[in-house]
Amino acid sequence: MVTIISGTNRPGSNTLKVAKYYQDSMAKKGQEANVLSLTDLPGNLIVSDLYGKRSAEFEKIQQLMTATEKFVFIIPEYNGSFPGILKTFIDACDFPESFYDKKACLVGISSGKYGNIRGIDHFGGVCAYLHLNVLPLRLHISAIKTELDENDAFYKEDTLKFTGTQIDKFIAY
Repeated sequence: MVTIISGTNRPGSNTLKVAKYYQDSMAKKGQEANVLSLTDLPGNLIVSDLYGKRSAEFEKIQQLMTATEKFVFIIPEYNGSFPGILKTFIDACDFPESFYDKKACLVGISSGKYGNIRGIDHFGGVCAYLHLNVLPLRLHISAIKTELDENDAFYKEDTLKFTGTQIDKFIAY
């Protein structure tokens, strides 16, 4: 099972649009994938689901994480790194069964010109600690506000090429 994680809890985010684009693109290649938006996390996550506690609401998410074999993380740039909610989510998930020795693909997005290079590098360190095996091809999509068309799909030739290559490699990974 593949799960695509939209790495922010910001409502209406470009991150979720990119996650859905990856889901649609993978489906066209015969690979089904779930999308988990961090907007779906319990509102009181830091009280209800950290340090060994588990709410009924998060239990469904935990079951999805345990059942998932491969993850695609779509990660926006927040203050030169990745969003704190993504780290809090990782911390709330059971270890080791959520991520240990599973596979991942990383996609950084930003409104600036570097495509969250630092945030993807920082998150790569978290993945290494979790023993989450990351596909070497990491994408950094800059100026995200200019990359998506009116249907929330990529349309620029080079972005289509790179996302298509990454998706193909990840399906085979």
